[in-house]
Amino acid sequence: MTWHQANQDFQHYLRLQRGLAENTAISYGLDVEKLINYLQKYNITETPLTIVEDTLRQFVYEVGKDLNARSQARLISSLKGFFKFIMYEKGREDFPMDLIDTPKIGVKLPDTLSLEEIDAMLAAIDLSTDEGHRNKAIIETLYACGLRVSELISLRLSDLFFDEDFIRVMGKGSKQRLVPIEKYTQKQISYYIEHQRKQLKIAKGHEDYVFLNRRGRQLTRAMIFTIVRRTAEDVGLKKTISPHTFRHSFATHLLENGANLRAIQLMLGHENITTTEVYVHVDRSYLREALEKFHPRQKMSFTQ
Repeated sequence: MTWHQANQDFQHYLRLQRGLAENTAISYGLDVEKLINYLQKYNITETPLTIVEDTLRQFVYEVGKDLNARSQARLISSLKGFFKFIMYEKGREDFPMDLIDTPKIGVKLPDTLSLEEIDAMLAAIDLSTDEGHRNKAIIETLYACGLRVSELISLRLSDLFFDEDFIRVMGKGSKQRLVPIEKYTQKQISYYIEHQRKQLKIAKGHEDYVFLNRRGRQLTRAMIFTIVRRTAEDVGLKKTISPHTFRHSFATHLLENGANLRAIQLMLGHENITTTEVYVHVDRSYLREALEKFHPRQKMSFTQ
């Protein structure tokens, strides 16, 4: 069994059996590829079944010198996942990553935008251009529905259920969820479809995608990042933002205005509510108010 074959099998396993997204599986594979390149560089002939902890520890040390703690942690996590796969699927008897510790990293709090900043970005879009209404609908949808960029570019006309005020979203691991969409955002999308999208010569195989480029093809992740960055620059925003910033802002604003954390979790498509809880840092006064308003002990007077 070669390293490259084992890595291909690992990524195939992540996609089909673990249900991970394509980009996630590729990222794991790239981390394993770093190990493969390291072994080739130093003419190390150990295989996935025979490589020892000392070799892996030296690799992590050498490569980790150029990585921050977060990147080191991801690299080690990828390798641990790979060697667990080698144990369970390829018959290795021991786990060589067992004593290699992951560096401790603090919780990275997400950046957010205020409603005023988001409105300023939307107002700055030149609606007279061919892509103006498309770009406005893109930013509005990212914020109003809390979508990941991969979910946005994969959104299809057949996923729009405006009569029921929902859209169907294909999330991580090909898991579908229904996300409510309010009338204003529906109007932005509908206007783009009727006045700009219909003017395009749509490429074969791209007929059902909502957001298209000028050549009538599905937009890429990179294009969404470019649209967001340029719009932020147009209004002079000093924050470093990405499409994901609107997802963070969506969750933060819902929480600040009293939304239930479980409801936010469902709308974001988080499998575990602890992932959603990262947004609680924004306004802890919300938690105090929730306790005072809803806990039965708060309604009892002190009588003893």
